[in-house]
Amino acid sequence: MNKILRIAFFALIVRPLMMIVLGTNVRRGELLPSSGPAIIVANHNSHLDVFALMNVLGLKRLPSVRPVAAADYFMTRRLRRWFATRIVGIIPIDRSKVRREKGKHPLDPISEVLRNDGIVLLFPEGTRGEPEKMDEFQSGVAHIARRHPEIPITPVFMHGLGKALPKGEALLVPFFCDMFVGKPLDSQLKKSELMNQLIVSMDELAAELPIEAWN
Repeated sequence: MNKILRIAFFALIVRPLMMIVLGTNVRRGELLPSSGPAIIVANHNSHLDVFALMNVLGLKRLPSVRPVAAADYFMTRRLRRWFATRIVGIIPIDRSKVRREKGKHPLDPISEVLRNDGIVLLFPEGTRGEPEKMDEFQSGVAHIARRHPEIPITPVFMHGLGKALPKGEALLVPFFCDMFVGKPLDSQLKKSELMNQLIVSMDELAAELPIEAWN
């Protein structure tokens, strides 16, 4: 990654965008991990989700923050690939491969980042859904937890960005972003228990949003 360009992009473009144009309200921000290794799991409605989370984590933690993203989307065009890997710092995961190749596992890049004290951002819906609606969570987060049971998982529910820049739209609409941070989940739980706890936690965080905010 280009560290200088990355910091400049988030300091001069992302931060003013999120703080002035859109606005961000964070509830219980103190529950966000202060350092890595750490895993943050959030719902996914917009490309802005990644920038909102990284902005809230701040420039001090920025060098260690790595969002997980789909290789089949971000790695297909040269400029997009350069921006995604060098500036945003994504961990590209190939969603099309279901078997191991040459002894490598698709989750190995994530494990490597965690072993190097990184803060990994995960979006278990797998793709951006309909504005402000959560799709079914995929179990990839449980497989990562099984590999790293010593690392807690912090759930984050976000609302508003799906309206500010929904899937398929290129025009940004100013819309306030609400972010609710939950208590860390126990990564040592069994797969079904962990996924159930994650879903319950996200539903509880979503319920904190005033009803009028959904309209």
